[in-house]
Amino acid sequence: MNTAKQIALELGVREQQVQQTIRLLDEGSTIPFIARYRKEATGELDEIVIRDISHRVDYLRHLDERREQIRQLIAEQDKLDDRTAQALDSAVALQELEDIYRPFRPKRRTRASIAKDKGLEPLADALAAQNAEDPTSLASEFLSEDVSTTEEALQGAQDILAERYADDPGIRDKVRRFFRRRSRIVCEAAGDDDSGDFAMYFGYAEAVSSIPPHRILAINRGERREVLKVRLELDAEPLLLELERDIVKSSRSPAVTCIKAALADGFQRLISPSVQRELRNELTVKAEEHGIRMFGRNLHSLLMQPPVRGRTIIGIDPAYRTGCKVVAVNAYGDLLEYTTIYPHEPKRQWRESMDTLSRWVKNYAAELVVIGNGTASRETEQLVAELIQTKNPALQYVVTNEAGASVYSASDTARAEFPELDVAMRGAVSIARRVQDPLAELVKIDPKSIGVGLYQHDVDQKALSRTLGEVVESCVNYVGVDVNSASNALLQYVAGLSPAVAKHITAHRQSIGAFHERRQLSQVKGLGPKKFEQCAGFLRIADGQDPLDNTAVHPESYPVARGILESIGHSPDDLRSSSTLELVREKLKALSAPELAKTLQAGEPTVRDILANLAQPGRDPRDELPPPMFRADVLTIDDLEIGMTLKGTVQNVVDFGAFVDIGVKKAGLVHISQLSSSFVKQPLDVVQPGDIVEVQVISIEAKQERIGLTMVIQR
Repeated sequence: MNTAKQIALELGVREQQVQQTIRLLDEGSTIPFIARYRKEATGELDEIVIRDISHRVDYLRHLDERREQIRQLIAEQDKLDDRTAQALDSAVALQELEDIYRPFRPKRRTRASIAKDKGLEPLADALAAQNAEDPTSLASEFLSEDVSTTEEALQGAQDILAERYADDPGIRDKVRRFFRRRSRIVCEAAGDDDSGDFAMYFGYAEAVSSIPPHRILAINRGERREVLKVRLELDAEPLLLELERDIVKSSRSPAVTCIKAALADGFQRLISPSVQRELRNELTVKAEEHGIRMFGRNLHSLLMQPPVRGRTIIGIDPAYRTGCKVVAVNAYGDLLEYTTIYPHEPKRQWRESMDTLSRWVKNYAAELVVIGNGTASRETEQLVAELIQTKNPALQYVVTNEAGASVYSASDTARAEFPELDVAMRGAVSIARRVQDPLAELVKIDPKSIGVGLYQHDVDQKALSRTLGEVVESCVNYVGVDVNSASNALLQYVAGLSPAVAKHITAHRQSIGAFHERRQLSQVKGLGPKKFEQCAGFLRIADGQDPLDNTAVHPESYPVARGILESIGHSPDDLRSSSTLELVREKLKALSAPELAKTLQAGEPTVRDILANLAQPGRDPRDELPPPMFRADVLTIDDLEIGMTLKGTVQNVVDFGAFVDIGVKKAGLVHISQLSSSFVKQPLDVVQPGDIVEVQVISIEAKQERIGLTMVIQR
């Protein structure tokens, strides 16, 4: 099999692009490195396509390994004929290979194997030939001590044929496709309780061909909890008639009755249960893949939220009885002070708590309060809103998703950062910092705990971890990392760096001091030439000896970058000053990338990227996005009215819509039908977590704390 050619056809790219990508991957290059610094080799394939190629290469290589395993297993049985070998060679999916191997797979003792042991396989062959002989007369020739009647002989022969039909790859494929098109998934209550999360699925049925992924995952969960009984339902008569037309050679043959009986038995007893299991698994795999993709896209949006720079922040992890944990962190995330206040039940120290916060605001010139959205969040919002109204009118606050803060608090990373703090106080630091720099803080937390998925505990955890790891890696390398301030948790996601090498970088930094040049990274233990090649372009040195070290220009391209600057009468040092940088930018705009590429003997894509990076040294692409929405007052669900128009922040996006925080206790739901006046196939095509959107209230269920919203605003 020509792997590169097949992948190229699947992805709609050139075979040479795939070949070069596979070569680079096999040489140990990372996907972020290939996407950014090997554009000439890949024909400028983006990171998404390169990841698709990587995944398909892994699958097809595994397919080839399994193909050879099966070939060997069949050959060991001395049953590998030309037809089977050709079928193995042409198979393009694991399911096809397993269907081919099925007749040769060692089986436990079955009705068919018992019949074969009694010597009835020749009778089955004679019936399958569908000649003019009477089946009863044929069967009489096979009577023995083990087979006492012709009826027993015919039944044994039919058992052999039933298993033969059940193992036939063509028949199984036809049954599988028929089930996909025509079957329904049916749910019933497993007990007498008609309440709870799964009540909507009692007596529920939906076509397999159209059931959405999130419903499959919900049904599976109900089945695992033994709340639901689930089955596939199919009118099999048209399928059996179609199979009979394929198998019956002559309707006049006396053996036809036996053939049809064997086929019906094979379908009901062997094929249908097996194919139903396969199809349920297939539906689950597709639903899990969809759920994982949704989680990945949500996580990407969350990690790419713009940082809130240059502000001293007060972070609050709310609670009732144990008190609200409060921290102050400076603009760099350094902890300034921490304490616990008790504004809520049972102590109700409202005035004392407000005085403490007001004093901190004054002492540290704090401009923003960040409140976690967990227990007592609403009451803590009211405390801060009153603080703003009565004491600190210039102050603002924001409520942030605290999911994962407790996971971070108990981690080795948190213990190493704040050994003197208790677990809850570390959570308050995490809450404050995740607004200052969401990416730098959230990478310290297992992505599965960040709280932007749907049914994340119901999907393949290995596949989920791999996808989310890829998302984090993509975000970290897209933004770039300051090597002199980044944590181990952040550094380990840089292309080419492992957790061990990340620790060596921070240890080197602590023992020798800040890095002044990228090339100093080669002195770090475990960071050899290949790792340096992979990571160097993604690591920044803000105030180093060479201004190019604060750009995404790779060190291998420094001669080209300097040549470009020389062509306009400048040097890298002119990138340091805002006044000279503006002049450099104006001159760079007039340059032609194709002409420069020829003059400097460099690739045109590389030259284009260098021109963009020279114009914006130290650029953080997240700064171009709108900042979070800050508040100064608090709303309750009782303040809402139908038709009210508000601004809110998208918290999470799921298959059926988006949850939007509008400043009340519970996020409101914008159903997929209310996201746009046009048809929306996928909510993520319209909104992303973190987006600031305008919504209108269309329903309020105060008792259930449910709010319906629309983005199709009626003026």
